[in-house]
This record gives sequence, C-alpha cells and structure tokens, in this order.
Amino acid sequence: MKYINHKLVCGALSMVALLGTTSCGDDFLKEDAGHKVTDALLNDETGALKMAAGLYGNIRWHFGYEWAYGITLYGCDEFTNGADLTSECWNTYDPRLSPLDLTPALGAANKNCPAVSALWDEMYYGISTANLVIDKAANVKNEDSRNKAMGEAYFLRGYNYYRLFAQYGGVVLQTEPVNGEVKKDYVRATEEETLNQVIADLEQAYNMLPTKKWRGNGTWTKYTAAHFLAKALLFRQSERCASWASKYDKNADLNRVITLCDEVIAACPLAPDYWDLYARWTGVDCKNEGLDEILMAAEHNEDNTTQGRFGNRTYNYFDPQFSNFSGAWVQRGQYIGGMDFQRCRPTEYTYAVFDNVNDARMWKTFKTVYGLNNIAVTKQDPNTKKTVYDTEKVAADNGIDVSQVPHIGDEGIIFILNKKDDARFDNNQYGTFGRGGVAHSFVNPLTGKWVPNAFVVYQNGKYVLNTYNGSPSSTNVFCGINKTADGSRTAEKGDAHRDVIMARSGETYLVKAEAQVRLGNYQGAINTVNILRARGQWKQGEDRSYYTDGSMAFLAADGGDKDNSTATANAVKKNKNEVGDVLNNTEAYYASMTHKNTYYLSTGIDVTTEPSDLQIKSYTQLPAEDEAILQAIGASSEYDRMLNFIFNERTRELLGEWNRWDELSRAGLLIRRAKAFNPEAAPNITAGKHELRPIPQKFIDTLQNPDGTNLSDDAKKAWQNPGY
Repeated sequence: MKYINHKLVCGALSMVALLGTTSCGDDFLKEDAGHKVTDALLNDETGALKMAAGLYGNIRWHFGYEWAYGITLYGCDEFTNGADLTSECWNTYDPRLSPLDLTPALGAANKNCPAVSALWDEMYYGISTANLVIDKAANVKNEDSRNKAMGEAYFLRGYNYYRLFAQYGGVVLQTEPVNGEVKKDYVRATEEETLNQVIADLEQAYNMLPTKKWRGNGTWTKYTAAHFLAKALLFRQSERCASWASKYDKNADLNRVITLCDEVIAACPLAPDYWDLYARWTGVDCKNEGLDEILMAAEHNEDNTTQGRFGNRTYNYFDPQFSNFSGAWVQRGQYIGGMDFQRCRPTEYTYAVFDNVNDARMWKTFKTVYGLNNIAVTKQDPNTKKTVYDTEKVAADNGIDVSQVPHIGDEGIIFILNKKDDARFDNNQYGTFGRGGVAHSFVNPLTGKWVPNAFVVYQNGKYVLNTYNGSPSSTNVFCGINKTADGSRTAEKGDAHRDVIMARSGETYLVKAEAQVRLGNYQGAINTVNILRARGQWKQGEDRSYYTDGSMAFLAADGGDKDNSTATANAVKKNKNEVGDVLNNTEAYYASMTHKNTYYLSTGIDVTTEPSDLQIKSYTQLPAEDEAILQAIGASSEYDRMLNFIFNERTRELLGEWNRWDELSRAGLLIRRAKAFNPEAAPNITAGKHELRPIPQKFIDTLQNPDGTNLSDDAKKAWQNPGY
C-alpha cells in the first residue's frame, strides 16, 4: 500500500475530552497534502477512499514506542523485565501502576515509561476519525466505493474499541462525529455494551469489506474482519465476561467463531515455512510481507517524509544487552538487526514450553548465536607498533590453550537452550560458563573454540540463565527473539522499516481450537492445533543448525533485496580485526551473522536431516513440556488442562506478537500464570484488580455533570476500575 494517497484527520476522546477533528500529521503511505478535508470531499467517492486510507495510520501508533511491549507483553508469563527498568511497573504491578501517568517525579525510571492514558487517547483518535468517515461516506453514491470506505471505518472503530475493552473493560461509546462540540458529560458503558459495540462494528466491516487486498499489502479485508469478529465472540464466552455472558447462547457464539475461523483458514493459508513470517525478511516491502497468512499489519517503509510521529521501534526490545556484558567482543550496529535495549527478557517458562529437539519454531525464533565482531583483548606489536590481538593473554586469563582462542566471525555469544534434566553441562566438563568481562573456560565441544560469552539455561537441574549478570530479577543476559530484526536500518538507532504483523491466520487456528475446547470438543481442538504443529516440524533435508533473521536485509549477497546504503561505511563502534584494522559495516555484518544456532549443542542429539514429529495423538496424552507446565499451575480438570494447553501453544506459535496480556486476561489465566511463571510480577499481581487497567485519571478529572458542575469525589471513584 505504499502508493495510496491520503490525508489523516483525527479527533480524540482524550484526557481533555472530545474536541473535534484536527490534523495529526503524516502517515506511513505516500502523502497527498494538496487537498483540504471538507464535507464535499467526503461525499466524493475518491475523497472518501482517501479519507479511509488515512485510517490505517492510527494502527502504527501501537509500535512506535515503549507501550508496544509494556501494555501487551509485560506482566504475563512469557516475558519479564531485563535490567532496563523503563516500563518496570507494567511488569511488576507495583503501586506506581496507577491511574496517573508515571513520570520520574512519581517514581519512573525515566521519561519513557508508557503512560496509562496512551492507549485510551490514541484509540479515541482513531474512533473519532472513523466516525467521521462512516457519517460522510454514507453519502457516496457508488456502492463499491461506499462499502470499502465504510467497511474500513467500521473495522478500525471495532478494532479500537476491542483494544479499549480488552484493557479497560467498559468504556465511553462515541459513535457519532463530534463536529467540534466540546463535551464533558460522558457516560461509561458497561462491559456488555462495549463488547456488543465491538461485535456490531466488526459485523458491519465483515459485511462491507472486499475479500481482496485491493489497496495492496496491509489492506483490511473481509477476512481481517472475520478474524477479529471471531476473537470478539470468543471473548464474550470467555471467563472475564462470565458474570453476564449467560444472556447469549454459548453454542451459537462458539460455533459462529468456528465458522468464521474456517472461512479465514480456507482463504488465507499458512505460509509454507515458519521462517517466512519473520526470519526471512529480506527488505522493505519484501515478498514475504505479502503472505496470504498475514491478515493485518502496521505498514512501514523507508520514506522519511511519510514516517510521521510513530516509526517502528520494535527492533529495540527483544535483544539482550550484548554491548554491555559481552566484554566488547560483540559490538552493536545497524548490521545487527536489533538494538540491545533489553526490555523483554523471556521467562524460564518461555524456554521450557518448547520441545527443543522437534519444534523448529524454537530455532526459527530465538537468536542463540552472535558472531564475534571485535577483538577485545589487544597488545602493541613490538616490531610494527600496531595494536594486535593478544591471544596469549586470552588463553592465560581463561585457562585455555592458544589454539582454542576464537577469531573474527567465530562465536562471540552463545545461548544453550537445553532442558532441565540435561546433565551434560553439570560439573562444567567443557569448562565454566560466563560473560566476556569475567574469566571463564567454556570451550564449545563442537567447534573446539573458547566462547567469550557462553550461557546455559539449565545446569545441575536448576534454571541458571538469570544468574550471569546482575540480579536474577533484572539481568541483561538472556536469549532473545528475532521477530523484529531489521537489517534495513541506516543508523544504529534509526527506525526500522519492516511491517509489524498484527494478525495472521496462524492465530486463527488457535482461536478455533479454543472455541472447540470451550465446546468440549477436546480432540477436535488437538486436530486443529496439529495443523500448526505440522508446519512447525523439521522437514526432510532441513539443516537444523542453520539460522537467519531479518538482519539479512543488510546485504544482497546474503539474501537481502539490496545492499544497505551504509554497507561500505566504517562500523559505528569501530570494530577491529586481529591486526587492528577497522571493519567496515559489511565486514562487521559477516562477522556478526554466522547463520548458525546452538541446536546440536543444546539438544545433544546426533546430526540429522530427518523430519521431526510434533503431532499429538490424543488430548489425554499431551507433550511432556505441557504436562510439566500443567502440573506447575495445578491444572487438573480436562477443561483446565486443555485451555492451558492452548495458551502454551499460543506461546510456541505467537511468542512476542503483541497480544499476550489481552488474551490471558480474557481467559481468566493472567493472575495464575503470572504468579507461576513471572517472578517479578508474582508478589504484586492481584485478582479482582489487575485483570483491567486503570482508567486514566487525566480523563476522569475533566469530566463534568450535565449541568456543567464538576464530578464529586464519589462520582469520580465510580468511573474507576476496582482496586485503583
């Protein structure tokens, strides 16, 4: 969709109430700022379609800053905080997570902590714009154009209210254009009313939107609407709505979910290989961004003039802080697809939930090897007076032989994703583990080389990955994931250019499977999940030790669509080789991207190219990984076991895909699983409170009674969610 022209107009039910429509800047598509926004424009089919195109800009907000992970991934079972505490309160649920926007004056680590009002404000911006399009586009005479424009507007409004409902519960329902009116006497809808508005809007979108991506990649289609309509109906029959959901026919809702999912699954097939969704990202607007599986994405490109306020910042959040702990053996730069802001640290559960032998999704998601791209220990050559590699010192300091000292392009950091019962590394038979700044002697038995930074998940039957640097509750050493890696960045801290997937039919299978569980069809749910697991198996002939990620977009010679414009520049951190020469970015890229993982070191199995088997024969015989998790949370009934199994499978399939908090809260599993698997969240997370977010105090404080008087303290409290 990079050639759609539009002008985005937006209004907001924000912390100062609905104030009408105002310009809110450029969007991610090619901009045509030459027209003025008028009723006449909206009555014209071309103008209405341009206005509807502008709606797409609203969804980019979700990935432009720290809220991307703070409100969606923190405080759950999959991720906890690293040593950077920017958004800590969202993970720990400490008293700083309150109706007030957290600032340094109120205890925030810095100015970047996500505000509790952020989602509220931005969703209402989009809703206000959608209301305007719905109102005016209804006058467009051409039926096809009218339905397209209104379908997109109904979809965005439904989606935004879905996000508000998932986070806050009942909210203000504004479904008419404000037309400049300053209104402060709002009524808060009930949860039931809010979710029913979501369902109604998504039904409208489903009925109006075309089946084709007529705008190009990123277009919302009938199947996008069907996916979210299925999720909304599933929500109505989930635990968080239990107090009122009995008004609605459970079987009817859930069977409709299955029918909608089947429609999406039939029309939007899975990508052939899990690699294709995230790891094989070859550059801006690349082929894989157009996969049929992708139902919704926040579009991005490299045109700075269309960047607007919110660029793609997600590449910052999943890497460990290698530039700090690696002892300078691994430097960061745009040639590495991610920045090491170390926000999202996987929990022990997240490593343990995978079958590390048979599930290729683990190895196509986790980045287990960083190549050595800088010589960190040097001396002056007495003859040439140049600074050169001091291999003797490296050997002596770490108790290894000089022949075992690594060089540029060898392993600089490795993570060994082993299992709890793996005794191969007990008693340090291959040497001690550790980070680059501390002497240790680990020599990889598969390469015969010392690794400057080597970390194992389990040793002596204990989880130890969180003990290598800093406190176990805030360490910067962890094995991160690669789903946001972007080798097209042209500066170390420059924005990413890749699209962010917001929905795909891989999730649709899991929505269907959960509906089947809720209907008591447990074997049917297993059969549905097995289709996803079949894709996740190793295929015949696959090299299980091979690795790639979106860093590959940096160079055409390594699979990217074109060379990065900085490819021949000197590396940002002045990476140096064994004889003191500075590497350029291309050389640093090849040193960093080894295209290897630690599969065989982590599993201990013999090299094989045979296919693997992830198929589950019966719901009564779940995989060992699942049984251990079910035991840890005390799941015993068939329903409880199967519901939690679905959420385990959501981790394996959808790890880091921006909806975990909403989904756990919906299903009544947030408190239980966070307490079991997130040590930082466990002490504070409270049932009856933390299933919802606080309503922003800035909004409540601006409310008035219909007669213009201010709300009483009791009236303000009545607006707030329980416990805040």
